Amino acid sequence: MTEAEQTAAATPEESAAPRPHPWSELAPEHYRLLRLAPLPTDRSTGARPLRFVQLGRVERHNAEQSVLRLTVQVPGQVLRKEVNLLEVWADHRSKEVRFGADSGFATEPLNRGLGRFLLAQGVAWAKKKFSHYRVEGGALAFKDTPNEESRQRRDHFLRAQGFDVVYEDTRLLKARYSVGRVSELYDDWHKDKVQILPLLEAGAMLEQADQNLASQSNEIRRLEQRIETFRRDDSSLRFTIACLTVFAVFQAGLLIWIATH
Repeated sequence: MTEAEQTAAATPEESAAPRPHPWSELAPEHYRLLRLAPLPTDRSTGARPLRFVQLGRVERHNAEQSVLRLTVQVPGQVLRKEVNLLEVWADHRSKEVRFGADSGFATEPLNRGLGRFLLAQGVAWAKKKFSHYRVEGGALAFKDTPNEESRQRRDHFLRAQGFDVVYEDTRLLKARYSVGRVSELYDDWHKDKVQILPLLEAGAMLEQADQNLASQSNEIRRLEQRIETFRRDDSSLRFTIACLTVFAVFQAGLLIWIATH
């Protein structure tokens, strides 16, 4: 078989292979700083300390589709690319909006209000531009809820944003989410859990933290000086006590010698 024949034979297979959408790997273009408020320790997800994460945002539009892509990066953690990712696709031909990437929707850290925040941002974007569009429903994967508590948390998260969650079996294994139109969804979230920090406020926090560190360094230096002074005084007192002890022993020995002679 000649090279031309090989190329012709390979062309149908290559054309049959699905090609990724040109917008499927968009990099963020705008960034915001998010503050995850400290919360009480949860028995299933563990400690929930104060955290700061980065929200990335990018959107694209053409005559056929629009997309919003939100990502969250957590300092010090390397996450799978499908974690902390929310995509909102709007099809202008069918007048339909789809929430979530094909790989599903998962957030890290867990139980910090981050998932509801991302979905609320996606809903707000869709309501501003395509509030009359229908919303594409979908199935909920059972593997994403390994226990009853996580299942209830997921269902509450969806229902709080306006989705209906319906189970198709009595064992609560097969579930679907759905809603009529974008306008029926809610774009609120727990602002006491997740806060968007403006740049000026973030800068003020860093400046205050730097001042606190400088103040603590001065306080530590002052305490170290006091400790060093106490250490020198302690050494002097120990020497004095040792001298007095030796003198007392000498006096006692001298008195004993005088008494016996």
